[in-house]
Amino acid sequence: MKAGICFTGTGPILFLTTYSSFADPELLKKFDSKGIKKFIAYEVPLETVQEKYGAHYGIIMGDLKQESDLRVLDYDGHHVFYLFSLRDLGEPIIHDESAS
Repeated sequence: MKAGICFTGTGPILFLTTYSSFADPELLKKFDSKGIKKFIAYEVPLETVQEKYGAHYGIIMGDLKQESDLRVLDYDGHHVFYLFSLRDLGEPIIHDESAS
């Protein structure tokens, strides 16, 4: 299980996924189906997400399938942006379908 912040054209979203890589082609298809064709994503520690989101995290986790799944935990870009420190983000994963 991984958690990530995905910076898109409409702002950041926080997501949970069972995929082992944010660059997995099947995960990219799921992003594409949600209209997300271009993004910069950063992995964030699950423990941090659980601490910040409490019960809401538990609800989303209960709805997450064991494999091949993606769930948006928070789509309020303003909230996500100010809840996490940019200094704590690691290396970016960049996906730009328009550059292909």
